[in-house]
Amino acid sequence: MRPIVQSQKLRGVRYDVRGPILLEAQRLEAEGHRILKLNIGNTAPFGFEAPEAIVADMVHHLPKSQGYSDSQGIYSARTAVMNYYQSRGLREVGVEDVFIGNGVSELISMVLQAFLDDGNEVLVPAPDYPLWTGAVTLSGGTAVHYRCDEADGWNPDLADIEAKITDNTHALVIINPNNPTGAVYSEETVKGLVDIARRHELVILSDEIYEKIIFEDAQHHHAATYAGHDVLCLTFSGLSKAYRVCGYRAGWVMISGPKEIATDFLEGLTLIANMRMCANVPAQHAIQTALGGYQSVEELVGPGGRYYEQSMLADRLLNDIPGVSNVTPKGALYCFPRLDPEVYPIDDDQEFVIDLLRAKKILVTHGTGFNWFEPDHFRLVTLPEAAVLEEAIGRIGDFLATRR
Repeated sequence: MRPIVQSQKLRGVRYDVRGPILLEAQRLEAEGHRILKLNIGNTAPFGFEAPEAIVADMVHHLPKSQGYSDSQGIYSARTAVMNYYQSRGLREVGVEDVFIGNGVSELISMVLQAFLDDGNEVLVPAPDYPLWTGAVTLSGGTAVHYRCDEADGWNPDLADIEAKITDNTHALVIINPNNPTGAVYSEETVKGLVDIARRHELVILSDEIYEKIIFEDAQHHHAATYAGHDVLCLTFSGLSKAYRVCGYRAGWVMISGPKEIATDFLEGLTLIANMRMCANVPAQHAIQTALGGYQSVEELVGPGGRYYEQSMLADRLLNDIPGVSNVTPKGALYCFPRLDPEVYPIDDDQEFVIDLLRAKKILVTHGTGFNWFEPDHFRLVTLPEAAVLEEAIGRIGDFLATRR
């Protein structure tokens, strides 16, 4: 019989956060082992619960959520998103500029499908959240990775971006706050990125899902603020992380800038939105409540809050391991430590994290899974409570001691 094979479009697509290492973890679990999964930023398994007001509002609207909504999203949700950005100085944002989706992930795929032709190049940070590279590839485009500079707090290397722009470059992806590094870009850096897009007539795709999870004196700056009227900017965000509702899949994209030159693209995006009917309706009712109500995330990101304290603890413990260095995260929910190649000569970092998994029952993700260039990093989720983090990083340290 003729073999049934995957589409050729998937040949260059990877999503290692849930790849072979997760399959190995599932095999070990089937054998009876308990695996501590520090590979995915999923808040619920670590005791983070959705605010009661959001749950109550969603339950209240369930009887009215049985049919399709407008393909762009229910009016109250889009109005709440509009008001959110208007309150941050983007006063020209209208309800028609907002699309609601099943999380940011779906919206990234929808936007790229509507935007890219085969071979179009998109500048994507390295390291990146790998969905961006995979979605660009699946949409027929080519992801060109620009380097973020670890020595400069993981800020994007603006000169490297400039050097990689060609006549076929169409868009610049910004992930701020950054997954996996925890970097929060300065105003100067964001302005620099926007200036590059302006001079080269690029569309900005700004992933800001962690915008409310920032620590100490870091400040988040919307790329759209500096894009103004002459740079088309698509801003992606949602409820998953700040409001601890990953499973609700409630996200949005907001379009700002010279929309008059993008009418054809926006028509295509509307077509794709229509084809998937709508985002799940019950979760859309959570958006207005979340954006307009008490911001409980502030209790988590300040001193004494779990997001903050656990991130700082993980950073300290990792830096205490000989041959390991970690840039202190300014936001998000991750650490991206470096393993000194002189101390740990690793050729295959996926094999390294699988060896760690088998030896210590700790599941992390290898750095090349985030399209980093060298096999000398891994990503660790900082969501477990302090005692669990201490135990986990202690096990990692013990394992590394056998590899030095």
